[in-house]
Amino acid sequence: MRIRTALLVAALALSAAPLPAHARTASPPSPAPAPLRAALEGLHGAGMPGVFAEVRDGDRTWRDAAGVADLETGRPVTPGMRHRVGSITKTFVAAAVLQQAERGRLRLDDPVGTHLPDLVPGERGHRITVRMLLDHTSNIAEYIPYVFPSITGAGEPVSSRSLDENRHRTFRTADLIALGLAAPSGGEPGATPGTYSNTNYLLLGELLERVTGLPVEEYVTRHVIRPASLRHTSFPTGTRVAGPHSRLYEGLWGALEPPRDYSEYGMSWDMAGGGMISTMEDLNRFYARLLSGRVVSPASLAEMRRTVPVIALDGSTIQYGLGLHRLDVPGCGTFWGNEGSVWGGGTYTMTRDDGARQASFAINLMRWSAGPHPLDEALATLKTTALGCPPEPRP
Repeated sequence: MRIRTALLVAALALSAAPLPAHARTASPPSPAPAPLRAALEGLHGAGMPGVFAEVRDGDRTWRDAAGVADLETGRPVTPGMRHRVGSITKTFVAAAVLQQAERGRLRLDDPVGTHLPDLVPGERGHRITVRMLLDHTSNIAEYIPYVFPSITGAGEPVSSRSLDENRHRTFRTADLIALGLAAPSGGEPGATPGTYSNTNYLLLGELLERVTGLPVEEYVTRHVIRPASLRHTSFPTGTRVAGPHSRLYEGLWGALEPPRDYSEYGMSWDMAGGGMISTMEDLNRFYARLLSGRVVSPASLAEMRRTVPVIALDGSTIQYGLGLHRLDVPGCGTFWGNEGSVWGGGTYTMTRDDGARQASFAINLMRWSAGPHPLDEALATLKTTALGCPPEPRP
């Protein structure tokens, strides 16, 4: 799932391409400079319980945090906390699929029915390709509203009923995929704008298992996470986040007042699409390696950066490649990365095209309001400040 705002591994044989100089010679982390610190404090002051970040600019690295990780105890957030990163998982899964394409075990333009005839049978399986799953142009529907019907407000007030019922439930991936395939599609396979759907990445997880013989979590851990030297990135094996972490508070667009703690939650409902846990340091390290050609080959990276317009879950249109989101900021540059959310937690990570500026931050409150809220503007300010961009002009 993606953050609801208006603003918006290593290969089996590591590439010999060196990391950019700024990634090799970074100085020890220091607290954020005044503008970034003010943006962090501004978001906390607008109502965010806690926010923590790592920003890299050339050879400088800043880590800082504002607010609390626990509203009951007042325990502060710290920059190195582990966090559920939601749809950022998709970049890791996409990289794993590209690795298999490099080995010749699949092709991006293979019909998905060739590999998963039982899951996507018939004409649909012949028309939808692996590439369409990766860039969300399959137009297979999102299954999440059918797993969590009480959050849609269809026929009843928005409530946490289905969130609470599913907190400890273990879902079968095939059942989730079937829900998405049974729902009305967002359009013809390959048509743009595509329709963002977690169903696509559950199918990619099943595809990886078929071609590698390993569950998606195990393959990504062995061949993406570990070779990229990510020390605090993993898939959860239970309902809790291991290690230092923040509590996560869900507002359900104002239906939960005060917001409720959903830090303990099983992720079988979206493991391949949004299940991972990481730190802001690990995310910056991963995207630096990916975008400098040390996770997949340069040819595969070029495929990942071929974007199409996609309608996100919040209704906005984004430029999406193969697991990568492109963000063009006028007067500031082009950035690559992703963002994600789970119940109560959001994460944002972007790296400038030249690799010299990186920003990753996490928040511990999601879906705070159904309408305009001071948090919206404060979050937009943090994004532009973290990216090193001038503020957007106000209307």
